[in-house]
Amino acid sequence: MLKGIYRDNAKQGRFLWVLALSGRSYGLYRGVQDNFLAEVVHISKFERGIVEFFREIPGLMVILILAAMYRFAESRVFKIGTAIMLAGILGLLFGPAGPEFSAKSLVILFMVIFSAGEHIIMPVKSTISMDLAKPSQGGASLGVTNALDQLGRITGYVMVTLLFFIFGRINFSGTPRYRVVFGASAFLVVAAVFVSLAMTETKLKGPRRRFYFHKKFFKFYMLEVFYGARKQIFLTFAPYVLILQYGANTSVIALLYAICSGAGFIISPLLGKLIDRAGYKFVMVTDTLVLVVVCLFYGFSHRIFPEHIAFLVVCVNFVLDSIISLASMASNVYVRDIASSQEELTATLSTGISVNHLISIAIALLGGWIWERTGIEVLFSLSAFLGIMNSVYAATIKVRPAVKNHSATAGKNQ
Repeated sequence: MLKGIYRDNAKQGRFLWVLALSGRSYGLYRGVQDNFLAEVVHISKFERGIVEFFREIPGLMVILILAAMYRFAESRVFKIGTAIMLAGILGLLFGPAGPEFSAKSLVILFMVIFSAGEHIIMPVKSTISMDLAKPSQGGASLGVTNALDQLGRITGYVMVTLLFFIFGRINFSGTPRYRVVFGASAFLVVAAVFVSLAMTETKLKGPRRRFYFHKKFFKFYMLEVFYGARKQIFLTFAPYVLILQYGANTSVIALLYAICSGAGFIISPLLGKLIDRAGYKFVMVTDTLVLVVVCLFYGFSHRIFPEHIAFLVVCVNFVLDSIISLASMASNVYVRDIASSQEELTATLSTGISVNHLISIAIALLGGWIWERTGIEVLFSLSAFLGIMNSVYAATIKVRPAVKNHSATAGKNQ
């Protein structure tokens, strides 16, 4: 089946192996991240926002980082990004962990390094994937790329759930549990680095403008502001609510991430078809209206239901938010509809990522302060309000009739 997608001389096997290995490594890392911060590093509600502020800076700067590497082929940038991820996970594996200021600072530093590698890889892996494909099979190749990444993450999340279940049975507790997971994650990234080094060097170089602003994309930039703000509230604080408010352990959090990835793997192509048939404007407006309900349940369930019921309701809404976030691909289709060229499309989407992260790092700091001072009710009511604003603004978009001829492009990474 893969032979029908890729060029005869593409040698895509090593690239796909790197994606599978790094995806599984990320699943292990992300599956324990929030519990590690809460239980081992003792990061408070407000400090969680500070951590996310620094962790998102590479996303804000990625367009400048890629522009600085304009002399490098995409394959080399991909290898560099993978190596930087390795440096970050090794730092978490061997570095100190605890409530002391120096330990917290080092943990944040290594998380930022890992995030830098992750963000460097994000745009170039899609470019490489399409370059390896036959001229008419770019979408199919992206589908394989996304599927491998999601399957790798699911495997990593499930491994975390099983490992912490076993740890509980054998009374293996404390920081060493997290070292084991970080060690397994590091091993997989080491393997990914070695496989990536064996990849054939190509001359492929994507367009790397620093920033691209045009008045016709103003509504897209504003939608990125609303989306980045509301996304960050859930991305940063939703797992922490489960941990601090409801006492969710690492196995539960990792299992929820696995369910989210599994749902995304199944629903993403269906949502893409819905965008093609119903139009991106319809999806933009309706998905955030559903989000309002999700946010209100997340913020107020503990006041409406008994604790055990509230916990289940919040878990369901955690997964629902992940599914709703997939609808962000609709804005990519919107940009494609009004862009004049492929280069303008790529430059606009890259700038959108930076705009998204700019508001994300601001809301991360503000969200931690709001939670600590006023409670989760106000925090998630803010997220619901941002969802309403997103829907109202999306309703003002004028849709070109030709949009129905376009196919959905790949969605953004949360």
